[in-house]
Amino acid sequence: MKITSVETVILDGQFPFVFVNTDEGMVGVGECFRRQPAVTKTVIDSVLAPALIGKDPVDTEARFRDMAKQGNALEIGGAIWIGIAGLDIALWDLKGKELGLPIYQLLGGKVRDKVPVYASSLKRDMTPIEEARRAEYYVDQGYRAYKLHSAVPGKIDDTSDQTISTVTEVRKAVGDDIDILVDVNGAYSVHRSIEVGRQLEQLGVFHFEEPRPHYDLEGLAKVADALDIPIASGEMIYSHYEYYELITRGKVDIIQPDIVKTPGFTTFIKIASMADTLGIPITCHNTQPTISTVAHAHFAVATPGVPYEQEYNIEPCSIRDEYPILSDPLNITNGFLEVPDGPGLGIELDMDMVRKLS
Repeated sequence: MKITSVETVILDGQFPFVFVNTDEGMVGVGECFRRQPAVTKTVIDSVLAPALIGKDPVDTEARFRDMAKQGNALEIGGAIWIGIAGLDIALWDLKGKELGLPIYQLLGGKVRDKVPVYASSLKRDMTPIEEARRAEYYVDQGYRAYKLHSAVPGKIDDTSDQTISTVTEVRKAVGDDIDILVDVNGAYSVHRSIEVGRQLEQLGVFHFEEPRPHYDLEGLAKVADALDIPIASGEMIYSHYEYYELITRGKVDIIQPDIVKTPGFTTFIKIASMADTLGIPITCHNTQPTISTVAHAHFAVATPGVPYEQEYNIEPCSIRDEYPILSDPLNITNGFLEVPDGPGLGIELDMDMVRKLS
């Protein structure tokens, strides 16, 4: 089987998807991170796709090296890795289809039957009471964990921050048996991170995400050393080399790769092996609730080092809710996501809807 062409489409003006076509009529599908989709499309069409044409998609490691070399990825990073991410997912989809196996079997087989997911609230304009009511609603739907995004991204120690009052109200609403996760997107100084972190410990928060930006490894290490609450980070980095630095120098307790940024299954395998060696668990970052969610689910269900609930975006998403592109919606029941069992990713796209949104 040989790759004959690569098509990049931007759905609903914001979601970049890739289709890798072959001489046997088989098509692999992948998704890239959604920001700056026009840049991602240019990178794929102009730089990465030419490195794949005429080659065997089943040789995923070799194709990854081809793309990384073609894009000078270790030197340029960012947009190159994001483009490679979507293409790598598509290649693994093709590998599974060619072999007649779901991706989770290619990754070694299931270590759990379903993937527990947490309700991830990305809104920042709710009062503490409103957030508490929202958390209570999702707990009533069967979720056993809830993440809130607080503080003021882009500012440091802003006085309008309501993190502690919000977590206090959420804890009152959901009780002591529900995990609460807090993400502040690097909005605190080191001393404020430690001050807030100690209060979050008293409130029984499960993890404290990005108290300092990912690049402040020294600051993250100071926060991690001062607190007992697990520190999580990783959504803003790409290569397994950066994750090694985040773990060894940043001293984070949980890493959070995102498969549509951290490039695909090929990189996730390397990160999982390294994290296992270093004794660090993984909780995937995931805000895109279609192909990205499916890809993360295959990884999570097959990887022992992914023991916790995984992120599921509860905010409105056009290609899931208003114009669904999946022929069959993903099944989440009582906070557990069922992983598709078909070959590759195991999903079918509504191509009429895809064409309509392209």
